[in-house]
Amino acid sequence: MKYKFGKTYVIALGGSIVFPDQIDVSFIKQFKKLVEELVGDGKRFVLVVGGGKLARMYQEAAKEISKLSDKDKDWIGIHATRSNAQLLHAIFGDMVEPVIIDNRNRIRPLRKPVTIGSGWQPGWSTDFVTSAIAKDLGVKEFIIAGTPDHVYEKDPAKYPKARTFDELSWGIYRKLVPEKWIPGASAPVDPIAAAFSQKHGLKAIVIDGRRLSNFKRLLKGQTFVGTLIK
Repeated sequence: MKYKFGKTYVIALGGSIVFPDQIDVSFIKQFKKLVEELVGDGKRFVLVVGGGKLARMYQEAAKEISKLSDKDKDWIGIHATRSNAQLLHAIFGDMVEPVIIDNRNRIRPLRKPVTIGSGWQPGWSTDFVTSAIAKDLGVKEFIIAGTPDHVYEKDPAKYPKARTFDELSWGIYRKLVPEKWIPGASAPVDPIAAAFSQKHGLKAIVIDGRRLSNFKRLLKGQTFVGTLIK
C-alpha cells in the first residue's frame, strides 16, 4: 500500500515508543534524523507526543495513595505528555516553533519546519489532539505512530490469529473499539478521535512507529505496512 501526502505531516507519536520503560534515546535520535532529512525536501512536521510509561508511573503512584477520578488520571497523563513534548521541543533546536501546542488556541500558521504538540484537556487523548490539529490546518490525514502495526479485528494479544486490515472505513472501525474514551485505554485510534475524523472526513494511517524503515517509506510515498482508515 502507498499513500501520497501533501507538504505537512501531522503525526501522533506514541508515548509507548518515546518513553516505553524509560526514554528511548536511540529511537529519538534516529527519528530526528528522519525528520531532518524530509525537512530538507521542504516538508513540515507537526508532532503530538503521548505520555507513555511516564504517565502510567505517576497514575499508578497516585492510585496507591488516593482514589482518583478519571479527570485526575487525565490531568496526570496530560502533564506527562507535556514533559515528553518539552523533550522533543528541546532536541529540534532552531527547526521548531517556539510554542508547544498545549491547547487549541495555540494553533497558528506554521512558520518553522517542526511543531510540537502535547495533551490538551481531560477527555481528549493525544489521538484527538492530532486529529483536531489536522483539521484546523487543513491537512486531510494524520498518522498514528504507536506500537500496533495495523488495525486488528480483535485484540492480537488475546487472539494471535486475529485478522488485520490494510484499509477500512471509520464506520467499521468504530464498531471494533469502545464508544467512550477511558484514561489509559488502548486502541489504535481512540473513540473520540475516530468520531471526530469520521465527521470531518479525515483519514488516519496506523503504523508501528518503532519500525523506522517502514515509517520512512510511508512518509516518502513508498509501499508501507499499516492500515488506512477513511
